[in-house]
Amino acid sequence: MNTLLTLKCDPSKADAITKQLAIALENESWIQLLRPQGNKTIISKEILPNGPGVIIASGGSCGGPHQCLHHVSNLDNSAIASGQWLQKQGFDPTNCVIINPLPLHHVSGLMPWWRSRIWQAKHYWLTPSIMRDPNKLNEYCKPIFQKRIGSFITSLVPTQLQSLIDNQAGLEWLKSFDLIWIGGSKLSEKLANNARRKQICLAPCYGATETAAMITALAPSAFLAGQNGCGNPLLDVDLRLTQRSSLEVKSPRLASFILKDGSLKKIQDNNGWWQSGDLAKLTMVDCLYQLEIIGRADTAINSGGETIFPEILESKLLAAAKKNQIPIQYILFLPFKDKEWGEKLAGLICWESKLTTSEKNRQLKKIEILLKEWQPAERPCFWQECTELEPTDAGKFERKKWQDWLTINH
Repeated sequence: MNTLLTLKCDPSKADAITKQLAIALENESWIQLLRPQGNKTIISKEILPNGPGVIIASGGSCGGPHQCLHHVSNLDNSAIASGQWLQKQGFDPTNCVIINPLPLHHVSGLMPWWRSRIWQAKHYWLTPSIMRDPNKLNEYCKPIFQKRIGSFITSLVPTQLQSLIDNQAGLEWLKSFDLIWIGGSKLSEKLANNARRKQICLAPCYGATETAAMITALAPSAFLAGQNGCGNPLLDVDLRLTQRSSLEVKSPRLASFILKDGSLKKIQDNNGWWQSGDLAKLTMVDCLYQLEIIGRADTAINSGGETIFPEILESKLLAAAKKNQIPIQYILFLPFKDKEWGEKLAGLICWESKLTTSEKNRQLKKIEILLKEWQPAERPCFWQECTELEPTDAGKFERKKWQDWLTINH
């Protein structure tokens, strides 16, 4: 009979938890990874397939939140594919030092540790408290960097990059890496250009919980030369688009099953293709597809006959706000029903610091001036301050949560 172990992933105890995880895998168990304050999803051991494997929560690339079941072979294949990609860039995976600031309960944090097991590479965890203080972060990592025992690689989400790049200690830390995979959400043009100017070796990538992390990556040399997008598919991945430009993926490491509403479901169609929740472009360059993510299919809205992608508008406004010294920490554009337009946008805003009422109004007027150049359907009809607005540890916003918040508070 299958056994099931639940692990709460306290970042301050990541080394101890991964030791428990490794032992459980040797015992052919399934292991459910929970966030530190996460609630356990009731899973019947009788419905689980043969293990060992890992159960990871997904926000739902499509179809809403669910649990992804990955057999260890999926995670092994993902690590092998990323190692092969590194070799093509001139790195020896066994000689890499992985520094991991992402949460273990998320696939983006699990996989750097898993890669270290498969590659036999060194791996170090970083806690959120260290990541929030660039000076402390730099001091903590200096002894590791000074050893120069191999190529230093890490994985970040754009919010982490943004918080470090304009800080002297943070920039020094970023420039210590030979390669930084960056994913989780779209990299804004402003942030990408800033990274290029400062010669940070970014490798924008794309992946999902369902795909056991990255399935495409852009070489740092191509990024620094000005190329945008998420790069080429890894060797074990095929990509295609539906007629509506939704991205579809075929790979032997797609999630074995997802658990939703108490039952297991396959995510692939009969031919092995899985449809993600992202709209994309595929461009053929030198006989290889280059992937560019346009936006989320499930967040796109129709406003007055125009298709609007809120995430693109959010990045655009944040870049303009920074240029014009408007102190926005986070913004989120959310739809609401409108009889005439079908849907319109509302804007949630969180300021960088506490502002007086008169200062808030002054800053909002500056935002309105910026928005005059936008199409009417792209402009939020109203702004709602939300001091608790923040992304998840993986750098994404739980849009349904904030949609519910807006409904209650407006």
